[in-house]
Amino acid sequence: MARVKSSSSSPMAILAIAVMFMSLVSQSYAQLSVGFYKNKCGAYDVESEIYKVVSGFYATDKTIVAALLRMLFHDAYGGCDASLLLDGPEKSQDNNLSVRGYNIIDACKSALEKVCPKLVSCTDILVIATRYSVYLAGGTYYNVETGRRDATTSSATTGANLPGPTIPVSEFVNKMAARGLSAADTVLLLAGGHTVGIIHCKFFLARLYNFKSTGLPDPSINTTTLSFLKKTCPSGGSNNFVYADQTPGSGLRFDSGFFKAIKMGQGILEIDQRLASDPSTRAIVNYFATSSDFATLFAGAVNKLTRYGALTGTQGQIRTNCHRVNSY
Repeated sequence: MARVKSSSSSPMAILAIAVMFMSLVSQSYAQLSVGFYKNKCGAYDVESEIYKVVSGFYATDKTIVAALLRMLFHDAYGGCDASLLLDGPEKSQDNNLSVRGYNIIDACKSALEKVCPKLVSCTDILVIATRYSVYLAGGTYYNVETGRRDATTSSATTGANLPGPTIPVSEFVNKMAARGLSAADTVLLLAGGHTVGIIHCKFFLARLYNFKSTGLPDPSINTTTLSFLKKTCPSGGSNNFVYADQTPGSGLRFDSGFFKAIKMGQGILEIDQRLASDPSTRAIVNYFATSSDFATLFAGAVNKLTRYGALTGTQGQIRTNCHRVNSY
C-alpha cells in the first residue's frame, strides 16, 4: 500500500483507502476457494457444523473471540497450516504459551470426524471458527476461502519470531509486507484482535511505571486512563487484566471502538498506541475511527493473511487429530 500522508483526510484519500479492500472478500487464491466443502459431507454442511460448536462456546464465554483471533494470527504469521496446533516446539515457545482456544478447535474437529471423516483440515476449521466468532461478536459475516491442508511439522523458530507488543510500528508493517499485507491490512488485523481482547497487566506494566527505563509512565497514555490502569495493575504485579479496547461497552464487541480509544491515548499495548501516531498508520486509524467500514474491510485483511503459507493439493495432510500428525 502506498503511504498515506498523515495530514490527509480528504474524501479522495479516504476513498483510496477503502478501494484497496474492494473485491477481496470473495476472490479465490490458487487452489483455495469459497465453499470448498459444499456438498462434500453428505447431508451435513461443514461450515454450519462448525458454527454450532462455536456458538455453543460463545454463549458461555465471550472472550473466545479474541482467543481464536490470536490463535489464527499466531499460526498464520508463520504460514497458515495449523502447525501451532501440533503438540510440538512451536506451541511450546514463550510467545505461544498463553494462546488458548484449542479445545474449541478440537470440539469442531471431533464433530466433523463423526459425520465426514478425514475431510476437513484443522487449518480450515480454525479459519471458519474464527470467522463465526467475529460474527457472533457483532462483526460482519464474511466469506472465507477454504481447501487448506495441515502441516506435518512444527518449528520453534516460528513461535520465537512472533512480533511482541513493543515492536516499532514501521518494523511490524515491514514484517507484514513480507507476507503480502499492506499497512492498512496490518492496522485492521491488530484492531481486529484487540477490539475484543483482554490483556494481562504484565504485558504493559512497564508503560505505567518505568517506560523505556525512565522511571516514569509512557507520556502518550491518557492521564485518566493511566490512573485507572495503575489502580488495576499495581507496580508489584498482579493477576489482573483490562480490555484492550477501553471504549465503554465496547470491550467484547467487534466494532470500531478500538480506533477511537487509541486516538484518545487509551491504547493498552505500546504498539496499539503507536498506530495512532506513526506516519505510516495515522491516517488509516483516523479513517476507521469515523467510518463504518472496519468490520467489513477486516475480512479482506484476514483472508490475505490466511493465504500466506497455505498448504493445498497434495501438500501436508488432513489431520484426524489436530494435536498430532497422522501415523498412516
